[in-house]
Amino acid sequence: MATNALTTPALQTGTPNQPIAPWWHTILVLAILAAGSVASFYQQGFPNLHLPGMNERMSGYVTVLIEEWLLVLLVWWALRRRGLRFRDLVAGSWRAAGNFFRDLGLGIGLIVIVVPLVNGLIYLVGTRTDQTLARVTPKNAAELAVYLALCCSAAFGEELVFRGYLMRQFGGWSGSIFAGLALQGVAFGLAHGYYGKAMIAIMVHGWLLGVLAMWRKSLRPGMLAHGLQDSLGGIVAFVMLR
Repeated sequence: MATNALTTPALQTGTPNQPIAPWWHTILVLAILAAGSVASFYQQGFPNLHLPGMNERMSGYVTVLIEEWLLVLLVWWALRRRGLRFRDLVAGSWRAAGNFFRDLGLGIGLIVIVVPLVNGLIYLVGTRTDQTLARVTPKNAAELAVYLALCCSAAFGEELVFRGYLMRQFGGWSGSIFAGLALQGVAFGLAHGYYGKAMIAIMVHGWLLGVLAMWRKSLRPGMLAHGLQDSLGGIVAFVMLR
């Protein structure tokens, strides 16, 4: 059960220490990600369980929320088996306001780099995501509220899973933090099947988020960047498409 093999300092993001969980646990995490990605590719939008009483967009939002928190639960289980907590994997601290605003500034700085870079890569691979993104953009206030909750969920859950758990798993098995960085970015891109060929741009996005996590030895700046980018993108699209 719990051991003292990993301590909080040894679990800092961006260090090539031993994996948190056994191989079968990571296969399970990757299988859930793959299932969601394949479904989103064929459904040309968020993976959707077509839940009763909900329209297509709302059902898609709730489906993604279920998937994300199932993955978070699996990471929590792995950490618990090692006697660890989420904050051991997230690392960093916001004990002072200055710490928060520093991470916020880094997150905003990453957004300034990522948005034109990713859009440029999408253009270069010769694909369009307009129709797909239009399907997932909220169309009324209720959908916007759930969509923003989904953005917050993705900010925490996806950074925890990809830049926290998977980067450590891949880095631990290979003995290289750079292999961990590269492989988690590939997994991040492949998890977004609804982007089609543009998944390569999402991989680059994942690599940049990984670099930020490695540099700061914390997932907090990436979580802020992830949440802000998704939320602002959804709000702008909501206003423009009304």
